[in-house]
Amino acid sequence: MDNKVAIITGASRGIGAAIAKRLAADGFKVVVNYSQTAKSALRVVEEIEQAGGQAIALQADIAQPHQVKALFEQTIQVYGGVDVLVNNAGIMQLAPIADTTDDMFDQQINVNLKGTFNTLREAAQYLREGGRIINFSTSVVGLKLENYAVYAATKAAVETMTAIFAKELRGKNICVNAIAPGPTATDLFLNEKSPELIERMAQASPLQRLAQPDDIAATVAFLASKDGAWINGQTLRANGGLV
Repeated sequence: MDNKVAIITGASRGIGAAIAKRLAADGFKVVVNYSQTAKSALRVVEEIEQAGGQAIALQADIAQPHQVKALFEQTIQVYGGVDVLVNNAGIMQLAPIADTTDDMFDQQINVNLKGTFNTLREAAQYLREGGRIINFSTSVVGLKLENYAVYAATKAAVETMTAIFAKELRGKNICVNAIAPGPTATDLFLNEKSPELIERMAQASPLQRLAQPDDIAATVAFLASKDGAWINGQTLRANGGLV
């Protein structure tokens, strides 16, 4: 994968950081995107460089179309092109539909759905032939848990866009897929959950554990590699058999 370039949105921590490190280890030049604070993103870049990889940190709020366009243009200025887009950035605000505010609804739509749309639109213009697009959904689309209605709805829409976009890129040899993780042991997931709840969620999978960020990164790495070249328009439920 020498000279291949990957943009990973929301890559300053958690699953995104694990993806950035894995793709860099596989030989990709990596763009660690972040939306606000540069410190964590720069730490990921430093770790990649210390391991012998190449990476830069670039700020962009994916909900803002002009910032997404600038993200692609800056990547091309530095690395000469873009081969892989990983749409990892997203937000989750849980509440019953009856208690969901307009602001909660709008924020999740703007980041999870419109943000993905913004990057896909630019990728259609800038991604090189033979490229890969890997979007992020959630296994809650299948589980249909209470309080997740708006979040799951945004991700169900991402799955639909994924399948359609794969067809729209006919003739460019670009594969478009989505990954739908289950519960994953990130700080964002573990915060404010009791040990009992965490253990119950871990045991829900037949493999009887939570996913680790590296598990999800490995799935991304497969889709981004030459071995994933015949997977297109699909959603992979990387959840250990949970649903």
